[in-house]
Amino acid sequence: MIVKRNTRDEVMARLKAKIKQKKPLLFASCGTGLTAKLLEKAGADSITPFGGGKLRSDGWGSMYQYWPVLDNNGELFDLISKSIMPVLKGDAFVTANINGNDPKRDMRVFLEKLKAIGVLGIINVPSLSAYDKDSEIYKILVQSGINLDQEIEMLALAKEMGFITSTMPFDIEDSIKTVEKADPDIYCFHAGTTKGGLIGFDTPYTIEETAERTEEAFREVLQIKPDLILFSHGASLVTPEDGQYILDHTSAHGVWTGSATERIPIENAILDVAGKFANLKKS
Repeated sequence: MIVKRNTRDEVMARLKAKIKQKKPLLFASCGTGLTAKLLEKAGADSITPFGGGKLRSDGWGSMYQYWPVLDNNGELFDLISKSIMPVLKGDAFVTANINGNDPKRDMRVFLEKLKAIGVLGIINVPSLSAYDKDSEIYKILVQSGINLDQEIEMLALAKEMGFITSTMPFDIEDSIKTVEKADPDIYCFHAGTTKGGLIGFDTPYTIEETAERTEEAFREVLQIKPDLILFSHGASLVTPEDGQYILDHTSAHGVWTGSATERIPIENAILDVAGKFANLKKS
């Protein structure tokens, strides 16, 4: 198997051309090769595998990645090298979701390994930004040396090494800090864990509120870096209709999906078809 390689310049030109033509972008996370293959065939611009996606595909919530149940970066590397890269044609580039707070890896060495297998994009997910700053767990993690600064340093290094860099903070404070210090190419506001399906989060935000919060974050980061490529993710962004609402009511250039184009459609399709098989009649 020879995996097609894309260059940073080629992909950035492709993304900017779509934006100029007012064609929305789609970045989509996944945890299996089959999902990655289908997402590329459907027209996704970037496939974004991550440890949480693997957990999600195994039947658990992606938020398990924030608990010490796996070697996030190790499983991510295996997932990309063995399951994701071999099935892609190169129409979509791969953005790896990296845990920048990994005490067992030199990030420069790890990024070089990802580049060697064809990864072109890097994002700091999972991120400490997911934790409530007033919570005891957040304070303990920071005191232990787990912090956003290490994620920012990883992103800055990745950009220096020629990757397309993205960030997906959960709040405006972390958004401003990351954009100022890491200078990413792509900014996505994480509005919250996606609702719906068997294990979805019961988000308090409507799609209208999701759009409002997203646009508020966009206004802040655009003051720092006006040429950012903008995405929205999570909360009530679940269906294509929700995605259209986001595009119509924010400055987003596209949507970044997770469960919305993986877990939920799989749940719905299998429950529907298998349910019909389970209820066949024997004459």
